[in-house]
Amino acid sequence: MTHRAGSESDSSGPSAAFPEVTEPVLRRVQDTIIAWFEEAARDLPWRAPKTSAWAILVSEIMSQQTPVARVEPRWRAWMEMWPTPADLAAAPTSEVLHAWDRLGYPRRALRLQEAAGVIAANLNNRVPETTEELERLPGIGSYTAAAVSSFAFGRKTTVLDTNVRRVLIRLFAGRERPTSSPTRKETAWAAGLVPEDEHVEWNAGVMEFGALVCTARNPDCPACPLQDICTWNQLGRPASATKPKTQKWAGTDRQLRGAIMDVLKTAHADRDDRDGVSLDVFTTPMTDFDPALLDSLAESTAATVARVRELSADRDRLSRLISDLVTDGLAQQIDGRLALPNR
Repeated sequence: MTHRAGSESDSSGPSAAFPEVTEPVLRRVQDTIIAWFEEAARDLPWRAPKTSAWAILVSEIMSQQTPVARVEPRWRAWMEMWPTPADLAAAPTSEVLHAWDRLGYPRRALRLQEAAGVIAANLNNRVPETTEELERLPGIGSYTAAAVSSFAFGRKTTVLDTNVRRVLIRLFAGRERPTSSPTRKETAWAAGLVPEDEHVEWNAGVMEFGALVCTARNPDCPACPLQDICTWNQLGRPASATKPKTQKWAGTDRQLRGAIMDVLKTAHADRDDRDGVSLDVFTTPMTDFDPALLDSLAESTAATVARVRELSADRDRLSRLISDLVTDGLAQQIDGRLALPNR
């Protein structure tokens, strides 16, 4: 018996984009990954027994493009403050963004609060179980929906994050890494690899295996229990013909936006944001800048303002990014002053 998914798997062998996988090979991989996960899984708090579906949803949103080591302390603090969707829905947005701290991509916090509002208002404060219902929530994509449905409710789903996709592509297709995003054919192919039993352990195990062993850089192939049947390893671990896209940080708008958000969050913590931070501290040219503008700010807030001015003195650029933050709902501007949104 072979597992086939889509026309793209019509040819077999490593040259196929999504090749057929024979039953003995698939069973060996499934059993190995599941057994490995039982022994090697990290002790993460959202994996504890009886963890709520809401707590698992929060962990999945926080973990997007963010290392687990940074997520764990923020997740613990978040769950203490807002243990249910209704708690988060009722929280001031300024507090939500401040609690997001330095996890990055703060719009995720806004979308999570919007989802909490829908869950609290329309779903009796209960996270839905199916991927279809989950995907109707604000900011919840196919990966997050599949992960929550699997890990919170034990439903059979196809969880495809970057780690999972990399493991499957290397093991069965012999390529160093997958494409930037999964196609329908890849999703259908991966769905055919999910076991009928222990599918939750499979989903979590492949993801963990990609995070700890079959990593994007410097994979630990000598320690891999599947090295003897890994197609990529058998082919000599050929490098991909295309380089992965890397996001620059230094000097980018993302870095400067983050620095402006740091000002607003620090001001909020210092209680400097009752009236907001004057836009002049951001946009006044250096030649006209009056240090007295900072006198009304706490020392820590003033230090974050200085960081913004170190990164850029381009008034037009700063004004554009501030406008973008307001448009995105991450800041509010009233009477020439800027603060975290107060709603």
